[in-house]
Amino acid sequence: MSTLTTLETKLRDRLTGTLPGVDAQLRFAPVPPRGNWKPGHFPADARLAAGLLLLYPGPKGISLPLTVRASGLRRHAGQISLPGGATDPGETLVDAALREAHEEIGVNPADVRVLGEMTPVHVLVSGFTLHPIVAITDDRPAFSPAPYEVEEVLEVSLDDLQDASRIRQGTRMREGVAVEYPYFDLFGHQVWGATAMVLGEFICLLQT
Repeated sequence: MSTLTTLETKLRDRLTGTLPGVDAQLRFAPVPPRGNWKPGHFPADARLAAGLLLLYPGPKGISLPLTVRASGLRRHAGQISLPGGATDPGETLVDAALREAHEEIGVNPADVRVLGEMTPVHVLVSGFTLHPIVAITDDRPAFSPAPYEVEEVLEVSLDDLQDASRIRQGTRMREGVAVEYPYFDLFGHQVWGATAMVLGEFICLLQT
């Protein structure tokens, strides 16, 4: 079997079993957390969002795309995220993830096989609960970043993602309090917060 096929089989199996879950996510959670944030708690009134963790054969081996959000966006401007966004009325999480990936970076949903879902993360600052959808495609997508939404597509290889030397520790001030936050140093960008928590759980899936 090819490496991509082997990975697909492994992830399909892992995603139907017990996930690494909140414990794996917390390795990348800011400390201290925001006052009302509770690990593994998903408020009933939270809006639903889906992010696509899409695996494909990239120039440096199996890779996944992350987006640099445009600086003019109202939420999380300039931050690094999975392609994705809020669900539309009547839309499933998978449908939302595929639609948003198509709109944001030009991924063709017809070329994608969905493998499963990882543990959600509630993002207190925006009021969304993010559901990560894991998927795979046989060919590298012809990425086309949407103007005014995505400034750049980062093609992150699994080797880069699992390189422990890329995991760093930063500090930023929040309301006069110093917050320590783990992050991935990828192509000079800091990948932290909910995106880092999702990637942290994904690393655990790859290693088990």
